[in-house]
Amino acid sequence: MNHSYPVYTLEAECQDCYKCVRHCPVKAIRVRDGHAAVIPEMCIACGRCVEVCPVKAKQVRNDTVFVRQMLSEGRPVYLSLAPSWISEFRDTTPSRMIQALKKLGFAGVSETALGAQLVSADVSRELDKGKPDLLLSSACPAAVDYICKYLPNLAGRITGVSSPLLAHCRLLRDKFGNDIRIVFAGPCIAKKNEADRHPDLLDAALSYPELKQLFKEANIVPEQFAEDPAAVFVPESAEEGARYPIEGGMNDTIRFQTKNGRVHYATLTGCRNFKLALGGLDAIQPEETVFVELLACQGGCVHGPCTEHNSPGLHERLRVLCGAKFPDHPKERKTEGSIAETFRANASEQAVPDSRELTEALRSIGKTTPEDELNCDSCGYDTCRNFAMAMLAGRAEPSMCVSYLKKQAQKKANALLRSISSGVVITDKKLQIIECNRNFAKLFGEDTEIAFDASPGLAGADLRRIVPFASLFESVLNTGKELRRDSMKVDNKLFNVNIFIIDPGEVVGAAIFDVTGTELRREQIAARARQVIEKNLASVQEIASKLGEQMADTELLLRSIADDYADSRTLEEKEVMENFGK
Repeated sequence: MNHSYPVYTLEAECQDCYKCVRHCPVKAIRVRDGHAAVIPEMCIACGRCVEVCPVKAKQVRNDTVFVRQMLSEGRPVYLSLAPSWISEFRDTTPSRMIQALKKLGFAGVSETALGAQLVSADVSRELDKGKPDLLLSSACPAAVDYICKYLPNLAGRITGVSSPLLAHCRLLRDKFGNDIRIVFAGPCIAKKNEADRHPDLLDAALSYPELKQLFKEANIVPEQFAEDPAAVFVPESAEEGARYPIEGGMNDTIRFQTKNGRVHYATLTGCRNFKLALGGLDAIQPEETVFVELLACQGGCVHGPCTEHNSPGLHERLRVLCGAKFPDHPKERKTEGSIAETFRANASEQAVPDSRELTEALRSIGKTTPEDELNCDSCGYDTCRNFAMAMLAGRAEPSMCVSYLKKQAQKKANALLRSISSGVVITDKKLQIIECNRNFAKLFGEDTEIAFDASPGLAGADLRRIVPFASLFESVLNTGKELRRDSMKVDNKLFNVNIFIIDPGEVVGAAIFDVTGTELRREQIAARARQVIEKNLASVQEIASKLGEQMADTELLLRSIADDYADSRTLEEKEVMENFGK
């Protein structure tokens, strides 16, 4: 986790979906142990990974604590407000927005569009020279980073003027002194890179969500302020520069000012389109003057990664268009400080593996022939070879390849199915077999076994043509309740059947055991046991009878002895008494 870079990953939330890799236009993502992290030196901070992450594992660095501290220190802090604010805070007027921001502690609120007007004026003067050339706009920092890193031969074609934000910072410092602090608020993550790279001009950059967080923490609701004519932008309100947030907006402002009517204008939005349109142009010397407006976000800044998109895109554009008022005629726009900037190639170096290494990497994911290279893009890379190169560079893992995982899973499943002694079958809701093992085929006759040999797994076969009790499968699919049948008779066989749910209402499986032999042996054992029991019972009865007879004889003997003993004692006593009497 790298909190110092504008975009970072919450590893505990990252869930092996690789969606960020698929959508990143420059593949600046490294996957390790299933977690995807941004590679700062490759990243252009376009924010696509933040937008598409389904579990919000990709986060934008939060600078509110730093800004809150600045506001409490006493030095005047000015806010540079992006012109797209009118679309993001659509229920708020400029007067109310300015009052809310001042209540937060800002000394003044100014429109970044003032800097955009300076940039357009400077580019117009360059175009008025009439020199045939290909010029690329410098307005979008993410687009500029893309050109410098991934089309480095075109870095020299970028107009030598800073971005509108940095031009605005120079204007504010010229107007209010170099001791002020400046904070930007807008829809762009790449502006945080600008703040990091130009701390002398820009102190911090906030996204719209961060600005809303500050409002919430301070219990400030911009819509609740009353209109105040004194609440105005400083040093003045912007005009045509407010069109910059929509695609073609910059070109509109340049057309308005330039005297060169022979300029061809083009607009490219979305980083993926940059390479499609500009790749290979470094070797071409244009015969005409061409100016290309570059915006990293599809549709422009109103669709930036830190915007809500809570209304149709056309409405967002219309709000910006209605808020941008062109003056009656072009104005001379300059600032005391220079807004010139030079852009240099900063190619993102990527090692190119040799053919042997590439072949080995492909083999490790089961790609041994050209036919194996599906180029399905599920891993996030457009070709299997690019994915293999990413693996060699340590940015990707074999487990990202869905077809490889599927093959591995199929091999394991097949091995398990083969090793299971029972018959196993998996079927869909139409009772079409998805997979089965040989033991299943053996259960239902020689013809089924022959069919299995011809088509292992019997994929696509109609279960009803094979299994006489297919209605049980339908019952499980319809009711969602698993089923068990013990010793179910089918012709001259007995089956134990267990039907279980794999995907409710869609896929079920069954394990079927032939227990015919087991049941016969069980009957034989039971019969033998009954014979033994009966014999033992007879023996017990006989023993009991004998014991009964012996007990009777013993009782008679004892009684006889007792009687004899009693008679003899009586005679003795009689004799004694007679003698005593004498």
